[in-house]
Amino acid sequence: MEKISRINPLLEILRSSPQRLNKIYLQKDAGRRTTGEIVSLARTHHIPYLFVPKQALDGLAPHHQGVVALVASKEFDSLESILSDAEIPFLVLLDEIEDPQNLGAILRSAEGAGVDGVILPERRSAGLTEVVAQVSAGALEHLRVARVPNMAQTMVELKKRGIWLVGAEGGAGRHFHEFNYTQPVGLVFGSEAKGLRPLIRRQCDQILSVPLRGKVNSLNVAAAAAVFLFEVARQRKNG
Repeated sequence: MEKISRINPLLEILRSSPQRLNKIYLQKDAGRRTTGEIVSLARTHHIPYLFVPKQALDGLAPHHQGVVALVASKEFDSLESILSDAEIPFLVLLDEIEDPQNLGAILRSAEGAGVDGVILPERRSAGLTEVVAQVSAGALEHLRVARVPNMAQTMVELKKRGIWLVGAEGGAGRHFHEFNYTQPVGLVFGSEAKGLRPLIRRQCDQILSVPLRGKVNSLNVAAAAAVFLFEVARQRKNG
């Protein structure tokens, strides 16, 4: 992932291409004159930022000017533009997927299944890093990805627009294939450690699972996502 460690170039990308910024680290004891405009622009564009000790910045970029910004391998799209271009929306919502290997694998499956867009939260999510791009095997270049400040609120808005939200959760009574995916739909996957957060779960219209017949009682989130994604693709091809 590209890093920007000088103030003027960072301000320029904040003004011209803020969608490319994953996160900004700021030196704790830097003066307000140094950080004020950066923080203001980061808030305006919903870019996560964090104040850290100088030693932490030294480890990221030895010759920094009190800031280090991580720049994504790909710009984010707006959710509105994704929805406006989708005839029958097929979305993937990834809540707090923090492992770049998992994110990259899900993106690869999503592109293969014909997803219209992927939605990530601003915080507690892996960014669109070089590792993610590599694991996606080129799929990231062909996918549209949006970043939203509040996943639960975004789900409320999507439901108002007629999109059914299906959450994936091990042990759910109904199975992944027991749903009509030919209508507008968003598949919702939770974090590797905790699965769907209660707030996110409550916003789902259906909670479905992948039935398992072996001794292992759950699937890796990337594997589960692939099962759901290609069931949607199968139904839409045959629909």
